Amino acid sequence: MLLAMFLTVLLVAGGASRGDVMGQIVVRASAWCAIVIMVLFGARPSWRDAGPVPWFLAAMASLILLQLIPLPPALWQLLPGHQSVAEAGALTGEAQTWRPLSMVPSSSWNALWSLVVPAAALMLWAGLQDEERARLPGLLTIVIALSALIGLMQASGAGLANPFINETAWDIRGTLANRNHFAVLLALGCLIAFVWGFADRRRRGWRGGVAIGLLLIFVLLILGTGSRAGLLVGVLALGFVLASAGRWFRNAPRWLLPAAIATLILVVLVALVAGRAMSVDRAFAIDLGQDMRTRSLPWVMAMIAQYFPFGSGLGAFEPTFRMVEPFDMLKPTYFNHAHNDFLEVAQTAGLPGLLLLLAVLVWMIFASVNVWRTAQPSERDVALGRLGSAMLLLIFVASIFDYPARSPLMMTMIVIAALWLDNGRKAGGTAGLPGAGLHL
Repeated sequence: MLLAMFLTVLLVAGGASRGDVMGQIVVRASAWCAIVIMVLFGARPSWRDAGPVPWFLAAMASLILLQLIPLPPALWQLLPGHQSVAEAGALTGEAQTWRPLSMVPSSSWNALWSLVVPAAALMLWAGLQDEERARLPGLLTIVIALSALIGLMQASGAGLANPFINETAWDIRGTLANRNHFAVLLALGCLIAFVWGFADRRRRGWRGGVAIGLLLIFVLLILGTGSRAGLLVGVLALGFVLASAGRWFRNAPRWLLPAAIATLILVVLVALVAGRAMSVDRAFAIDLGQDMRTRSLPWVMAMIAQYFPFGSGLGAFEPTFRMVEPFDMLKPTYFNHAHNDFLEVAQTAGLPGLLLLLAVLVWMIFASVNVWRTAQPSERDVALGRLGSAMLLLIFVASIFDYPARSPLMMTMIVIAALWLDNGRKAGGTAGLPGAGLHL
């Protein structure tokens, strides 16, 4: 299956968000190859099954292209925040030329090319048959389990270097470049593994045991990553698991669910006593006065106001932040993102980006309400729809504290989650937006 091969490439090389790492070349080339193969030899994609997801991707690509259209000097100099470029040109005696809205066009081009990965994932999914789509939760479980295996080796002291990503030595990060993103991936793994193990009544025997084992490993690794955001989304993931367990364990022996919960609590307690719960330790040791997210917040808010309503250009946060970075925040490492993707969207994409984000949120909320209210929770598409809803919720929550949606692997997870949510909404028999009698 072509999608399985693509996910393998993402597992190995798709864990970084930076545009200058070797993995981006491998991942994007693989995405283009997958698209070409699908166009020439693949089954005809069923775009009707994809719902609004292709439109959201097209809107994002269109927004970036608009930011890259060259504008005459008299026009771009009027854009909020762009006066510094004109002043620099005047100081150096450089003639003012046509420039795009984006302050850093190369970064915006990189943002545009990055969309080939979710586009390829979307096309590959749309070309799958029903029975192939049914195997996708198991495939994603394997991908996350393999990343977790690498994380376990790192936790044991093995300094595994991945030439395809930028990484921090001795961090527990699996196949991702960032421990926060790895923790979010593990939290998603808790959801996916549980649904894969228990949603199908006919195969709960061996699958259920494997799912519970993976769940315990994922929880241990989340505790060991040292990620505070990962700890939060991990708790949310376990809440979803426990809420679903009551329904799916209804016909199981009464002792099974309490025993599973007790085992999970015991594992967490052992990690705490053994000093391996770095996420918990960092949560209690946080110093807001020294935390870079807190210290940078006033400057990020000032940058939003400076470039509003058009933004500085998608992908341009880090260079534009360097223009205003105060001396007391300088350090050997650099502040590459706002560590709040909602604020970064406001700063780089401006009002159009916020409106697109709002449209996605409105669709997600109404589709989630419909899929959770349906009276057919045992149906496969509805179960996957609820899984997709929970996955998107975790990623949105994690995006308040970091930028997990920017690596190719996580982009693909988001696309699959959105497709599951939309198909679950359709299976529930209701629309994803309010009807004529319900006003926004």
